Amino acid sequence: MCHLGPLIGCVPLWCFRGWAKCFGCWRVAMMGIFSKRPAFLAPTPERTKEEKAFVRRLDIFLMTFGCISQVIKYLDQQNINNAYVSGMQEDLSLHGNELNYFTTAFNISYCLMLIPSQIILTHVRPSFWLPGLEIGWGILTGLMATVTSAKQVYIIRVFLGAFESSAWPGMMTLFMHWYTPTELAKRMGFYHSCQAIGNMMSGGLQAAIMRTLDGNLGLEGWRWLFVINAVVTVVWGFLGVVMLPDYPNRRNPRAFWFSRDDQELAIGRLIRYKRAEPRGVTWESFKRTFSSWVVYFVAVLYAGTVLATYGYVYFGLFLKAQTRPDGSKRWSTEEVNVIPIGGGAINVAFVWIWALLSDALQTRWTLIVAQGIIGLIPCIIMSIWTSHPTSVPVSAAYASYFINYVALGTAPLIFAWLSDLIPQDPEARSLIVGVAVAG
Repeated sequence: MCHLGPLIGCVPLWCFRGWAKCFGCWRVAMMGIFSKRPAFLAPTPERTKEEKAFVRRLDIFLMTFGCISQVIKYLDQQNINNAYVSGMQEDLSLHGNELNYFTTAFNISYCLMLIPSQIILTHVRPSFWLPGLEIGWGILTGLMATVTSAKQVYIIRVFLGAFESSAWPGMMTLFMHWYTPTELAKRMGFYHSCQAIGNMMSGGLQAAIMRTLDGNLGLEGWRWLFVINAVVTVVWGFLGVVMLPDYPNRRNPRAFWFSRDDQELAIGRLIRYKRAEPRGVTWESFKRTFSSWVVYFVAVLYAGTVLATYGYVYFGLFLKAQTRPDGSKRWSTEEVNVIPIGGGAINVAFVWIWALLSDALQTRWTLIVAQGIIGLIPCIIMSIWTSHPTSVPVSAAYASYFINYVALGTAPLIFAWLSDLIPQDPEARSLIVGVAVAG
């Protein structure tokens, strides 16, 4: 992601038209951001019995598909780390920095595909696009079980990044179309917490596989991890074709649970909360998005509070590197996979807490700032420990990893806030989510 200064410096002239109007928008937005009771959280009419039943169905189908898909996605993403510390490094003769390079290959293609995928999502039915990508990355995950060299891993990781790019931002974008401001933060928080659940399950699954399947049918335990992930991913991807409702104004005819009466109710909810119906991204909406302050504000906020805390992904490598005074490894392979599960549990609990507080206290930004301050603590500790390890006890390094998990709940609040800031511009919301996550 470009920094704000260079972006402004290379923006075309159309970005500077109507700054008086832009200033007015900024003033209104700031009033909404810092007022005691934002307009979007004002008292709302009591929901009817039919509306409550409709929201329950949304939760059963849309949320369930999204959450399980997210668990599977993070199983698939995390399994490279678990496999690496469970025999993959030795079996493929990989050197110390190879895991970082695998992650870099994945991240580059992931970032490059994010915005195109978000644009495609506004033109192609989500019930085709998102499950289709999931089936694709499931097949690629299965191919990871067959690799015999680092080169093959790089190739698969590049394609995996491209296929997985729209899963998280795509679902977050869909939630903005279906849930109201008083429903959105909780759903986004629960969905986001499934990342940690996937990470937790990956460690436990790898530990169980090493005990039970290692060597079966001539496959090492780490290869079985990819096989099992692949089967689950492909099966769940096919179910998404009937579980996703598409958009309120473009009903999925294969979604047996979503009737035309539900569609009318969904459109009525959009109107009630002054939200525009979903539309496809055009060149005009692209220009409008990037001439607004919101895209830069959200991108910088996301990078500073979400991406800056990603050091926790190296917890497994940190544990594997720890040794006793006699030089023997402090933690077994099973323990290296299991210990981070505790951090994942902290992550899940606090993502839910932050999201529930956001609705209960009727605020987004204050809780984002609070998490940012907490997130500084492990960053400072690890910066000192890595450069001067003798000046900081190793126990502080352990503590910093676990503290990090407390501050991983900003993303749902940021995008719930985004939905409140620009309710009338669904195309901009789709693009901004892609830009922010591309970080």
